[in-house]
Amino acid sequence: MGDASSSYVRMVHHLIEECILFNMSKEECMEALSKHANIEPVVTSTVWKELEKENKEFFEAYGRSARGEVRGSPVETRKRIQKMLADASKLHEAQRL
Repeated sequence: MGDASSSYVRMVHHLIEECILFNMSKEECMEALSKHANIEPVVTSTVWKELEKENKEFFEAYGRSARGEVRGSPVETRKRIQKMLADASKLHEAQRL
């Protein structure tokens, strides 16, 4: 049972990350996952809150961005994406060693 529940939480975690990629709010994500993935809003909310605890700085910046307080230029956005991809690539390489 433990493996099934942890697998379910990981799936919800992944779906929340997808929602974030689409710049969805917590409420929009809860609604979308309820409608399209048959995930109870309370489950989405609980996993989202845990992610907020683990990634406080990210969610603070994400909240400001969603409110329109942070507006990066396309060049800045591209640079951030390139850095994120490069960092992910380095991490992947280090894990393979």
